[in-house]
Amino acid sequence: MKYEKAQNILPQYIVNLIQEYIDGGYLYIPRKNENKKSWGEISGTKSNLRKRNKKIFIDYEKGMKIKDIAKKYYLSESSIRKIISQEKNI
Repeated sequence: MKYEKAQNILPQYIVNLIQEYIDGGYLYIPRKNENKKSWGEISGTKSNLRKRNKKIFIDYEKGMKIKDIAKKYYLSESSIRKIISQEKNI
């Protein structure tokens, strides 16, 4: 989220109108619904986690122990169990 000066992008009459409600404060203007992105979509984190989780599940299917998978991916054993459970349901 970036900050813009209202007087640099809005007509003065709109700035005056907004000042009647919030004078000198910060105002958050949300994105339009059609422009919203889900978490991790822009940074690629969501995609990277999906790929990692698939690899974890493949390791599990190959017979790798949960303890060893946890060490390999630097995650707790309970996190590995959750990921495996989620991947089974996909």
